[in-house]
Amino acid sequence: MYDVVVIGGGAAGLSAALVLGRSRRRVLVVDAGEPRNAPAAHMQGYLSRDGMPPAEFLAEGRRELERYGVEVVRGRVAEVVPDGGGEFDVRLADGGAAHGRRVVMATGLVDEPPAVPGVAERWGRDVLHCPYCHAWEVRDQAFGVLAPEPFNSHQALLVTQWSKDVTLFLHTVRDLPDAEWERLAAAGVSVVRGEVAGLEVADDRLTGVRLADGRVFPRSVLFVAAKPVPRDGLLTALGAGTRDTPVGPYPAVDEVGRTTVPGVWVVGNAAGPTEQVINAASAGYRAGLMINAELVMTDIDTETARRRAGAFSSETEAEVARVVAGGRGSGL
Repeated sequence: MYDVVVIGGGAAGLSAALVLGRSRRRVLVVDAGEPRNAPAAHMQGYLSRDGMPPAEFLAEGRRELERYGVEVVRGRVAEVVPDGGGEFDVRLADGGAAHGRRVVMATGLVDEPPAVPGVAERWGRDVLHCPYCHAWEVRDQAFGVLAPEPFNSHQALLVTQWSKDVTLFLHTVRDLPDAEWERLAAAGVSVVRGEVAGLEVADDRLTGVRLADGRVFPRSVLFVAAKPVPRDGLLTALGAGTRDTPVGPYPAVDEVGRTTVPGVWVVGNAAGPTEQVINAASAGYRAGLMINAELVMTDIDTETARRRAGAFSSETEAEVARVVAGGRGSGL
């Protein structure tokens, strides 16, 4: 029996668990061990943790939870089942089970890179997707950008902040609007037509981009926009609502992570594709605050209803009368 079961042990889930643990809540974190940034050697942009390896960051987070009695187990949740009373039975794939008054989904997402040979194998190394995560480390190198649809030239224009040697490969994009051609020219971005067939690699380093017609363009970094797919199977099974985004449907949540299923919250990349580590941690923190406050008020309202129904002892009734009388006497 737990106050909150957190599904997912990344930055968002651990942050929610930390706040709840410090709020004297009994919390279980179920972690499948599949963080989105696992392929990356370092994470950037997190104040005081810039450049820290993601695995080290998560290990430190789990150590912090220990002092507050938060339980963290490695496992995969197979099903979340409403118990009919506003709470949830959480069933694990290995047959284990837990009961939670509230559930936080911090299951993240999966990046699906385009089906170009070599791209998946070098993902997070010299095939990159986020300039804010990686571009400083490869600044001033020869950048390639694989044109995504429907964003087309946006990423190529953006990365010119980190290198002036940028080539946009149109790949399967047949043409661009005139305004985009003008902006690319103004930014000094070279544009190559033709489908990309694969990558050239030497000594375990990217050296070029190869087109289907055999041409090879020397590049040391390739930026690629992957398709971010939320791990939302558990939410879908609960009938949670969704919202449309430019990259597909995501769970419908309010500003603090509440879903359309009462008692179920979503935080981090499971709620949106653009959450960096620091944003995900912030979302978990906000959700933890609100969940604790909700549980406090729920318990107080439940006790208030019991008292109104006379479900308390004569001693308690006398104490309530004394407090009420004292309040009236003091002008409260």
